[in-house]
Amino acid sequence: MKTVKELRLQDLTPEQKVGMVMCGRIGNNGDDKIDEENLQYALDLIKNHSLGAIWVGPTFKKFDEAMRRIKEAADYPILIFTDAESGLGENPIGRHNAIGMTGSEEYAYAFGKVTGTRARKMGYNVICNPIVDLVSGNAMCNMTMRSMGGDKEKVTRLAAAEIRGMHDAGVLSVCKHYPGGDVCIEMDTHMAEGASMLTKDELLNYDLYPYVELIKAGLLDGIMTGHVRFPEIDPNYPISLSEKGIGILREQGFDGFAITDALPMMGIVAKFGKIDCNGLAVQNGNDLALTWGFNKAGYEALLSCYERGILTEDKLDVAVKRVLETQHKTTLMCDYKELTEEEQELYNKINTDSICAVIDEGLEAAIDKNGKHFIAIQVPVGTADEHGKISVDTFTTTWYYPDKIIKQLEETFPNSRIFAMDEFPTVPHNWILVNENIDYDDVILISFMDGKAYQGEELFSSRFVTAVKALQITGRVSAILHYGNPFPLEALPHIPRVIMGGHSEKSVETGIKVLAGDYPAKGVMTYDVKLK
Repeated sequence: MKTVKELRLQDLTPEQKVGMVMCGRIGNNGDDKIDEENLQYALDLIKNHSLGAIWVGPTFKKFDEAMRRIKEAADYPILIFTDAESGLGENPIGRHNAIGMTGSEEYAYAFGKVTGTRARKMGYNVICNPIVDLVSGNAMCNMTMRSMGGDKEKVTRLAAAEIRGMHDAGVLSVCKHYPGGDVCIEMDTHMAEGASMLTKDELLNYDLYPYVELIKAGLLDGIMTGHVRFPEIDPNYPISLSEKGIGILREQGFDGFAITDALPMMGIVAKFGKIDCNGLAVQNGNDLALTWGFNKAGYEALLSCYERGILTEDKLDVAVKRVLETQHKTTLMCDYKELTEEEQELYNKINTDSICAVIDEGLEAAIDKNGKHFIAIQVPVGTADEHGKISVDTFTTTWYYPDKIIKQLEETFPNSRIFAMDEFPTVPHNWILVNENIDYDDVILISFMDGKAYQGEELFSSRFVTAVKALQITGRVSAILHYGNPFPLEALPHIPRVIMGGHSEKSVETGIKVLAGDYPAKGVMTYDVKLK
């Protein structure tokens, strides 16, 4: 086993210290080959003791080779980061909301333990989980499904359990996106600088509650600072560049490290520039700048900020010291606990046991499998022809596959008609939906919401809502099975059975089993969705 030696602040040159506050990056999803120039620049920094951390994407095709080369180059405990909001490897969960919908600390611990174990074996020592953003409404950037909910005490309990699982697996954790806030309901900070008028006291009372409680429990290793501006706290800078904003948590006793969210986002770069934002981030309280783009450009940006005085020597030393302390902590994580079969099984059941049902009194979630139902399933744009048949072989999502869903429906409900309709229905689709269901006992809707960053609000199209309202004039819709953000359901008229699931193939499959009465709905609501 390779021996690593910890670095000392007093032994580092200014150029090395500048690299110690940088988190470089390797790997994009689906890359067929490594960007050799970008990787080699990072390796050269590592060999020169000039890189504090590196973010390695877990799913690009040359991952193993890149990780091996990074490990071979590093003779010190460099921090190796990634996200794992849905887990790592096989059987991903339906984002962090799936954990919230189980309502169980056991499931949360198992998620942390399994994810942490896989991460450690892959070569990581820091994982940017859990998400502790408290979300109360229909949010942008898919935050509704990324959050574990809006109940501050429940989210804190689940986060604590998840972190304990990660620690027992041998990796450090990062809570995000500090300080939280429902600004993501109104603004996607990937594209523009979001602003919230919350005060310091209001943040401490709600959004910062998980952070403060995790500090008290000794569980807050690190935070990822978000690009949200809070004018009542700092009128000039978003939290990710704000000494006042990050200082709130330091005042509460936080002694861990702070890493920015990716800096090359339009909301940051448009106002602060793609070079200066790196130096400002460290100068104002972060310990690592997630430069995210090309490693050479990131390092040169930080060095430029140091040479021009944007990043001062004293603030640089404070940040480097925390990075070195965090590197030291990773060397203490070798006494990990082996994963048990029970923990793996709990992890595997997160997708199945997070299905939630809201049904009228006196009804069951299940419908008659032998009944004649008109089952209308929403499919991604352009995948269904005008007659309601799947017309293409490939789909745009990574978890919602209409061809597999239709096959399961046909096998489960043999006497029913399965009709595929565009998520933004065409006129022919709505005509068939409203007029050709008459020969059937009822209408069953299957809908999905696969929100991505940059797409604004997650809502059903007005044409779909209008069609459902027309059907409910005579009460034709007896059930809807919905996957993803539940808030769009508020636009629909009353439906007696509402079954909700998350962003995973297993969740989709299990939701249909719940509808058929072959599996119980065990999940709990994480949001106060106003169903009519």
